[in-house]
Amino acid sequence: MSWIKVIPLEEATGKLRSIYNKIKGPNDQIDNVLSIHSLRPHTLVGHMSLYKNTLHHTNNTFPNWFLELLGTYTSYINKCDYCYRHHYAGMKRFLQDDVKADTLKLHIEHDSLQDFLPAKEFALIKYTKQLTLEAHRLINSDIEKLKAHGYDDGEILEVNQVVAYFNYANRTVLGLGVNTDNEVLGLSPKNKTDENSWDHQ
Repeated sequence: MSWIKVIPLEEATGKLRSIYNKIKGPNDQIDNVLSIHSLRPHTLVGHMSLYKNTLHHTNNTFPNWFLELLGTYTSYINKCDYCYRHHYAGMKRFLQDDVKADTLKLHIEHDSLQDFLPAKEFALIKYTKQLTLEAHRLINSDIEKLKAHGYDDGEILEVNQVVAYFNYANRTVLGLGVNTDNEVLGLSPKNKTDENSWDHQ
């Protein structure tokens, strides 16, 4: 499952057990990207808070499927198969359109999203790629281009934080050898109005 020790749910006690009880999904599944934190439960709290507030918060303005698309794309270009598989499954669930989801997957893997997405949406894909692979090259004019497409500062911040979160999650996974063994893919918190609701469904 990983290259470091992980404490499973059945062996967890104290603070870790209480956190696991908050995040577990069907059949008591704890996603491996989360249980990897088991030796430092305080970092699990940090991860879950960041994840919930960037990707699954009621004040987000983009639809869930599009934020999952940004995460799927980020994970693909980072070569993080774990997050790519999980968040493609999540995007597909939110889209409720298997044909569109499969088409998006094809274009992600062929680096051709510009041929499928409207120019306005593709502008955010381009920003995602820049932020992930060449953040040090970003300049003010890159943000101005997003504004020219009609995005406001809050929407740009929302996208920035989602993409930054996925870069964090990808590096957690890749750096510790996390895999998808025994996991149901694509589960996520459903209660967007409660920041402390972390259970996965």
